Amino acid sequence: MALLDHFHPPLKGRRHWHSFHNGWAMSLAASLNKHLPEGYFAEPNVVFGVEVDVAALEDSVRQQRAEPLKITTPGGASATPQLTWASPQPSGTIPFFPATESVEVNIFHGVGDLALIGAIELVSPANKDRQEHRDIFVAKCMSYLSQGIGLVVVDVVTERTANLHNELLDRLGNCAEPQLEGHLYSAAYRVIKNDDNHWLSFWQEELAIGNPLPTVPLWLRDDICLPVDLQSSYDRVCRELKINDALSVFPNQ
Repeated sequence: MALLDHFHPPLKGRRHWHSFHNGWAMSLAASLNKHLPEGYFAEPNVVFGVEVDVAALEDSVRQQRAEPLKITTPGGASATPQLTWASPQPSGTIPFFPATESVEVNIFHGVGDLALIGAIELVSPANKDRQEHRDIFVAKCMSYLSQGIGLVVVDVVTERTANLHNELLDRLGNCAEPQLEGHLYSAAYRVIKNDDNHWLSFWQEELAIGNPLPTVPLWLRDDICLPVDLQSSYDRVCRELKINDALSVFPNQ
């Protein structure tokens, strides 16, 4: 099946994109587990958060400022006297946007003390909706790469146009390769250590609605390379979630 638009009609309103992302992460993990050596395993990690209400946050901050900030240590007959201490007001309080959504497949190695050696990130709309969230996503990717963790990023979100792969390369700097023009893409990254130098190899490919999905390399930290067949895992989740049924009801929409 060619790549569908899961964020606009006719699928929008008939199938939930977050259910699809959840299923795709599970399908990718199951596919990788068929090929990983003994002692290695892949598992999905999906967290969907709640959008921050800035107005409600500001109301809460005003209420906190109006109340005294105190900490009380209980006392007793045989204990030290009761102490009440008032904290000074904070120097400032500003909106904070934590990473509220994460759709990923993590690859681990070991028993007991598990080591994260690879990750596949499926971009969600919240990862792209504001600069703060984009910065958090890029910082997360940079943290993986700084530890030598193999990384694949797949973005099929059509309702927002930011390109997180381009932003990651901008943050890293010194990239002579032309940036991707579209906002749908797959990208794979491998950190290579050569003597005292580190290099980052990357594979980038634009995706398009109506086109098939590629197979991309996932270089694990142990120098094991796995093919990530995006098309077969995509076909599987579309079949199991009956995506075709949603399209066949009104095929001309």
